[in-house]
Amino acid sequence: MHRRELLIQTGLLLTAWSLKPSRASALGGVVLETGNTAPAFSLPGSSRSQPDQSNWSLQDFKGRWVAVYFYPRDFTGGCTIEARGFETLHSDYLAANAEVVGISADSVDDHESFCESEGLSFPLLSDPDGTVSKAYGSWMAPYSLRHTFLIDPDGVLQQRWVAVRPSGHAQEVLDFLTNLQNKTSV
Repeated sequence: MHRRELLIQTGLLLTAWSLKPSRASALGGVVLETGNTAPAFSLPGSSRSQPDQSNWSLQDFKGRWVAVYFYPRDFTGGCTIEARGFETLHSDYLAANAEVVGISADSVDDHESFCESEGLSFPLLSDPDGTVSKAYGSWMAPYSLRHTFLIDPDGVLQQRWVAVRPSGHAQEVLDFLTNLQNKTSV
């Protein structure tokens, strides 16, 4: 009887292992699959390079690549490192026909202070109730989680990074983007 139960359990384990989940789960919810249309968003925010603009939507970036990175809070160690990394490479992103957008639950006023303090030129958007963060599987109330999504000029998700390490991440995303652009241009 013990041998029979072991065979049944082994069979169930192998069956479960062989099934591929249709969607990946991570801390924060179901993470978007690459190849799908990125969820639309429209959020208030702040940008030193576009001071007259107070709201940004994914549609604003149509025809361009966009690296959307979610992060927990302005003025914290990891978030500052990540933001500085994206700012250091921002001109390289622009040269690659890409924009960087940061999203967290912080207020627009907090974002404005953070952009000013760190010299950030890309937009930081405010998602206080986590609506957009939830749509991307990047929300654990009351914070956005550290996930990044690379969206192509047609609005299709090309890559995702979950549970990001802030140091060097901006370069990792840029390298992936330029490699992908080089492959498609050949």
